[in-house]
Amino acid sequence: MVEQEKDHQMILAHVKRNAADKWELHDLEEHLRGVALLAHNFADTFAGGEWATLAGIWHDLGKYSAEFQRYIAQVSGYDPEAHIEGGPGRVDHSTAGALHAIAEFGLHGRILAYLIAGHHAGLPDWDSAETGGKALSIRLDQSHLLTRVLSQSVPETILKQTKPSLSIPGGRDGFALWVRMLFSCLVDADFLDTEAFMDNDGAERRGSETSLCDLLVMFNRHMEQKSQQAKPGPVNQIRAQVLQQCRARAREEAPGIFSLTVPTGGGKTLSSMAFALQHAIKHNKRRVIYVIPYTSIIEQTANIFRDVFANVKDAVVEHHSNLDPNTETAKSRLATENWDAPIIVTTNVQFFESLFAAKTSRTRKLHNIVNSIVVLDEAQLLPPEFLQPILDVMNQLAKNYGVTFVLSTATQPALNSRSGFGWKFKGLDNVREIMSDPDGLYRDLERVTLQLPIDFQQRQSWEEIAAELSQYESLLCIVNTRNDCRELYRLMPKGTLHLSALMCGEHRSRVISDIKVRLERGEVVRVISTQLVEAGVDVDFPVVYRAMAGLDSIAQAAGRCNREGKLQRGKVVVFIPPKSAPSGILRKAAESSISQLSGYKGDPMARGLFKTFFESLYGKNDLDKHGISELLKVGDKLELQFRTAAERFRLIDEEGYQPIFVLYGDSPTLIGKLEKDGPERRLMRKLQRYTVNLPQYQFKQLLEKNDVREIREGFFAQTSEALYDENLGVLVDDAVLPPNALVMS
Repeated sequence: MVEQEKDHQMILAHVKRNAADKWELHDLEEHLRGVALLAHNFADTFAGGEWATLAGIWHDLGKYSAEFQRYIAQVSGYDPEAHIEGGPGRVDHSTAGALHAIAEFGLHGRILAYLIAGHHAGLPDWDSAETGGKALSIRLDQSHLLTRVLSQSVPETILKQTKPSLSIPGGRDGFALWVRMLFSCLVDADFLDTEAFMDNDGAERRGSETSLCDLLVMFNRHMEQKSQQAKPGPVNQIRAQVLQQCRARAREEAPGIFSLTVPTGGGKTLSSMAFALQHAIKHNKRRVIYVIPYTSIIEQTANIFRDVFANVKDAVVEHHSNLDPNTETAKSRLATENWDAPIIVTTNVQFFESLFAAKTSRTRKLHNIVNSIVVLDEAQLLPPEFLQPILDVMNQLAKNYGVTFVLSTATQPALNSRSGFGWKFKGLDNVREIMSDPDGLYRDLERVTLQLPIDFQQRQSWEEIAAELSQYESLLCIVNTRNDCRELYRLMPKGTLHLSALMCGEHRSRVISDIKVRLERGEVVRVISTQLVEAGVDVDFPVVYRAMAGLDSIAQAAGRCNREGKLQRGKVVVFIPPKSAPSGILRKAAESSISQLSGYKGDPMARGLFKTFFESLYGKNDLDKHGISELLKVGDKLELQFRTAAERFRLIDEEGYQPIFVLYGDSPTLIGKLEKDGPERRLMRKLQRYTVNLPQYQFKQLLEKNDVREIREGFFAQTSEALYDENLGVLVDDAVLPPNALVMS
């Protein structure tokens, strides 16, 4: 980095104005070598350092062209965003490096070509009608882009490199993941080296100086204090036993894949963290990644961990809402996360979509998953339509990238390999259960009486259900859709509370906090909620009603009843609502439950039933509905369809969602700062708590009515005061929303 006037003839990578209003110039060779070194260090964790070094050395080779140098010098003087492709008149500077890699290394050069050609636009398809001219095979026809670079004085020490040996973790089956891991190393190195230049004075320090050993000491101290303060009783005694077993097994077991099967209320959240920290230290792992199905409970879990590690700044990074703008800018690139922290709390969507992603902002974190402990909370909520590619990548991460998985749930899904006549299911390999006697735990933590419908075909009206619910002073009723939630809420007595994902995270957190306080005081509290409350939200009601759903959802709902064992028995009632669950996974799960429970005389919450339920549910679904595995199967000429696979691997409904910032709490100030200054890492984290994700068709309706507006490119905020209600959240026209409406990134 050199401070110069505009006539300096340095070969430029980036430029900016400094505080003294002088130009600072980033030397291209310095940038290439800086990126190469960072990428090498990242990839060395999975023995890919030599390949990552080459990708770094050649990724911006196209910037040596006279066309790029003229462009960066002429557009608005020196433009800090000129190095980003995609805008009017911008110069392709990534294809040249891809062409050079193939010229140097032949077929194996295509590995580098994927990385280099995609380091801004994202990993490309090799050849795809869906991506047209963006396909790598088409881009590689532009030989003139390399010719114009080689006509310049490019140092031989940059152009001439030694070809590394080819050793792919997992062989051909692991090729696509290996390429995505190398891509992650390259793009994160590029982001960070650029950030060091662009924001060297004001950039916040990344990472944390606190080790996992330090965090374990803090965790153990917290748990000791919690134990001393806990009221004596059978539930807390069982929680202590679960914690003890998790600590012991973490020290005894080799890395791999584990299940943690503990009934709801058994203390899984903190016990799984105890296992993760202890296991990480025992086996020299780098971080703990806690993966949660719903944004509705991520705030609660992150706050639990922040309370434990309160004395360490940024020990816990909460990353969920996808607030990346549609168009990349210099600032937006620097606001994205790379998971360089000891503890990450994220969602299924963010974690698994990143593993199959093509975009740079989504993939740059992948190399930081290597040698980590990944806890999958409520593992039964892995989406069936994507289950096969998810399990395949989990097996690869465990075998080849040092990842230990913990599947934590009260209702373990049937993820073991099995086959039958004409079919085969490849499940997880060698899963070890942490608890010595899960069946005993279920018996000891049995705290409710479950009442099933006499006739599973007899529906009740919302008026009938509301009348029945109103006879209880305190209860929780869980329904299947946002519309059902509002319709029933409107029929309930004044003072009833409403919970759905049309409320922003900050709003939901305040309502849940209010519920807990009122329950603790013994006050009247009636709550109507979507299923966001049933997985991991720590509330304790004497009575819970649940609209007919999957057996796992019924069990999770039952976990919100008599959670602390204060009553001899809590009451859980399953009812048949006026309408079936929406088509898709919710309806299939309900149908599997009805088939299993009709005429059944035993305990409907017996642990053995869940295996049969999940086998039935998975049998109703194509476990790779979108053909992800086939798209990522490498051909003899190393052809893969990265971008198409990424576009199809969407855990959220295909019609797509748009996050909007709503006017609630402190959000107006934060929205104003975003509009004025643009995206910045810490600001975007704060704004996550004030977002609501809307289906595109509803978002477009609000945009047309000027109820929302675009405040920065790709970011939208509420403008109409009437759009957000203090009880219901965003007021949208009634419509049946997709069944995975809660599963946001």
